[in-house]
Amino acid sequence: MPKGARYIIEQLEKNGFEAFIVGGCVRDCLLGKVPNDWDITTSAKPEQVKSIFSHTVDTGIEHGTVTVLVDKNYLKAEAFNKEEDLPCEEYAFEVTTYRIDGVYEDHRRPKEVSFTSNLVEDLKRRDFTINAMAYNYKDGIIDVFGGVDDLNNKIVKCVGNPTERFNEDALRILRAVRFSAQLGFVIEESTKEAMRNQAKYLEAISAERIQVELTKLITSDNPDKLVDAFELGITKIVLPEFDVMMNTKQNNPNHLYNVGIHTIKVMEKVNKNKIMRYAALLHDVSKPDCKTTGEDGVDHFYGHQNAGEKKAKTILRRLKLDNNTISEVCRLVKYHDYGMDKVGIKAFRRFLGKLGIENFANYIELRKADIGSQSDYNIEKKRESIISLEEMYDEVIDNDQCISLKDLRITGSDLISMGLKPGRNIGMILSTLLERVLDEPKLNDEETLRAMALMLINKIKEEKS
Repeated sequence: MPKGARYIIEQLEKNGFEAFIVGGCVRDCLLGKVPNDWDITTSAKPEQVKSIFSHTVDTGIEHGTVTVLVDKNYLKAEAFNKEEDLPCEEYAFEVTTYRIDGVYEDHRRPKEVSFTSNLVEDLKRRDFTINAMAYNYKDGIIDVFGGVDDLNNKIVKCVGNPTERFNEDALRILRAVRFSAQLGFVIEESTKEAMRNQAKYLEAISAERIQVELTKLITSDNPDKLVDAFELGITKIVLPEFDVMMNTKQNNPNHLYNVGIHTIKVMEKVNKNKIMRYAALLHDVSKPDCKTTGEDGVDHFYGHQNAGEKKAKTILRRLKLDNNTISEVCRLVKYHDYGMDKVGIKAFRRFLGKLGIENFANYIELRKADIGSQSDYNIEKKRESIISLEEMYDEVIDNDQCISLKDLRITGSDLISMGLKPGRNIGMILSTLLERVLDEPKLNDEETLRAMALMLINKIKEEKS
């Protein structure tokens, strides 16, 4: 337990109140993990907490939450009276009064809350047994719902009646799958049945809250738990496109799985960061829309890359992802199939200019994961294409070859200094020069480009005269 949290608990106890760390931090400690947050629960009411500590912030006082700021001086003077290992900066801890939630009318939040002096009443309102444990040094672990046993047995289980818990906050339905994915746990059967019956209530939850849980799920060690969400009717509400993917077969020698399972296999093979996992999730999102079947019975998905870029943008915006993530993911979706056929170095330089040289590592990672999740049909040819792309990339990097306008050794200002008036002709000339340089990298020399540009400028002047 951080010294700041211990200090807060001790100060509350000195003033006659109960106090414990609670929830996810207790769970993570028991799992041997370092918690991201340390929440404290107490029998003291918000105004009593504020009277004990001089530095507080009303972060959610209507729900009983006060943030207490603890700094070096408090710890030195009142907690331990020694200098060792004390933090210099302030630490913020949310301190929340034991509470009982009132009636839930919208599957999102209680209409009102009331404070209680009973810790067990507070723990009763929490979502899962593994999140309903409290701890302090004096009393040890308070576990009235079997959270420790469920941790040991790797089970996600609701506190009390699962139907009531999900009725209170429908987001808990998705959270159950998220915890299952993050921890590698299974969901207890009665909890799972309630999830299936109440998944429809996720429609009441904001896109922002859905996105937070979905992102944690797909960036976990077990993104395949998204299939559980499909089977429980959850993705039908939060990501209906995945349901369509799960129901789209790929009768094609290149594939072993339907679009949805292939997607899961790709997700498992890329890094766990947000951009790569969303790119893997959505790289084939438009295959169902683009599916055609030939006379031989073989399925084809022509144009799914460009269609996928547009569809991915719509989905990511709906989920309220940040603009950078949307841009990076959509770029990878659009270009993920590039290199299926053999390409030359000139075409590759043009592709690299569109992709962005800084995005090549992500592109090649997704490309390898995609190939690795297909059948062995033409596998050697596919591997050779990857090697060829990497060799051409190395050639571009090693020789500092120009792939975009910013790499040209001439600028619009240079053209103006040469007598060209500002306007669209500047862009036209630079684009023409870039096309020449992409074909012949050695032309990217300032003197050479100036000579070429001067010829184009004179041509423009002649046409106007």
